[in-house]
Amino acid sequence: MKLSPDSEAVVKETAGVVAEIADEATVVFYRDMFEAHPELLNVFNEANQAIGEQPKALAASVVAFAVHLINPDAPDFTPVMQRIAHKHVSLGIKASDYLIVGRYLLGAVAKVLGDAATPQIAAAWDEVYWLFATALIAEEARLYAEAGTNPDEPYRPYRVVERFEESDEVFSLLLSPVDGQVPSHHTGQYVGIAVDLPDGRRQPRQYTISSGPRGDTLRVTIKRVRGVNGTPDGRVSGWLHEHATPGTVLDVSQPAGDVILDNTDAPLVLVSAGIGITPVAAIMEDLSRRQPERTVRLFHADKTHAHHALYDGLRRQVLAMPDARAQNWYEEGAEQAPTLHPARPGFMDLSDVELPVQAEVFMCGPLPFMQIARKTLIDQGVPSESIHYEVFGPDMWAQNPD
Repeated sequence: MKLSPDSEAVVKETAGVVAEIADEATVVFYRDMFEAHPELLNVFNEANQAIGEQPKALAASVVAFAVHLINPDAPDFTPVMQRIAHKHVSLGIKASDYLIVGRYLLGAVAKVLGDAATPQIAAAWDEVYWLFATALIAEEARLYAEAGTNPDEPYRPYRVVERFEESDEVFSLLLSPVDGQVPSHHTGQYVGIAVDLPDGRRQPRQYTISSGPRGDTLRVTIKRVRGVNGTPDGRVSGWLHEHATPGTVLDVSQPAGDVILDNTDAPLVLVSAGIGITPVAAIMEDLSRRQPERTVRLFHADKTHAHHALYDGLRRQVLAMPDARAQNWYEEGAEQAPTLHPARPGFMDLSDVELPVQAEVFMCGPLPFMQIARKTLIDQGVPSESIHYEVFGPDMWAQNPD
């Protein structure tokens, strides 16, 4: 995948300028696109739009792809591309959507650049976009085909068969397809759930499958999002908290996600905070059945023991596995927490924990938490390529995890 020589020369000259105006351009892009195509508001996460994460993630991805095209020493863009494709298929993005996105994204760049947007610059960045888009379209087509999903009908009806209250803010839903079986999937993946809200808007959100592969059902564990510092409460998580009871039918997408449990016997270190416990729970359920002898270390941080979702199941699995150990950190009440191993007070600190040799690390939690944990693990001697992470929402870390 290469740019034409003329476009490559132009992109090399203008990449820095486009990077500087990328955030502003993507804000203009979303505004103009949604004004012309309000139906796309049902595809894009309005919460991420409101706080500015989605525009920043798009801008970072396009600029990083351009750098990948013009700099042979740039990091491999394939993992980023695959991660974006998985996010897209979980939301039902179609190939035709790229026509609309391309028109308004390139139009926004031209608006922000103004008179500086010469025909040569426009043509070069049009080529960048379509190389980016065609690579994603191809990867997404492959993922849809593997799952047997029609991109024009990306959601299937699932019925809530059981509901479990994990804490005051967290609940789990056991879901069963109305027709057929749960598609085959990998431990660590997620699904999209689309909800029709009272104001007529339809909004999708992605939730980790918090159970191991079962065949007839899957479990998602959801935290009801409460607004802080003036931000609104989560609309979809709030609707699900109020209305998703046994018998409710939900629209659920195919399982997706590129950070999955491997099939080796390498030691595992699982690092999580808050609702980031959900993929850890899926991994432990799977391992306790298929690889109970595997070496596993769990490190989890939470506000209190009462906030620690899925704790009872994790405790049973740790006890059943001969070489599994767990350590928790609680901001409050650590001394009184009835945990398997005495909890530590305050925030997670991995600087003095004992780590298995040649371990693979899986992390999930808030981005600042994972950045600190990753640095600490690297300082402990864990190779960066052995540290894998999952981000809830736009991946603002993909281009520069350090």
